[in-house]
Amino acid sequence: MATAVSNIADDPEADSAEHIAPDYRPSPDEEFMGARQQAYFRHKLLAWKDAILREAQGTLNQLQTDTLREADITDRASSETDWSIELRTRDRQRKLISKIEAALRRIDAGEYGYCEVTGEPISLARLEARPIATMTVEAQERHERNEKISREE
Repeated sequence: MATAVSNIADDPEADSAEHIAPDYRPSPDEEFMGARQQAYFRHKLLAWKDAILREAQGTLNQLQTDTLREADITDRASSETDWSIELRTRDRQRKLISKIEAALRRIDAGEYGYCEVTGEPISLARLEARPIATMTVEAQERHERNEKISREE
């Protein structure tokens, strides 16, 4: 057992996601986007992606085993509507996976956690709530206001 512990201590990747304590939460008192915070957010993003893929696999399995057998046209329409909603949800999640992968690439590039507009750090609370965020709240609000003005013109 002591060998395993010393191997972990000697491992330069010791701050990787599998070594982050389960109760760890990033704090403003530590280095912003240091190795520990990056490992935390990488783990959070990978877990989110894994959950989405598991749900998608469940939907796929359900689609393969269930067929629309309802004889009543109203029941059939209801089932088709339910499946349509489910498939739209999966499509949104497919797009979300690409955003998660982009966030993982930003971690690898050392750009994660910084606003793509201003270059300022994105608050930890925002990243905790929306780990795929690419802008500070203020930059996002300005972006949405400009988008709204553009649409109205």
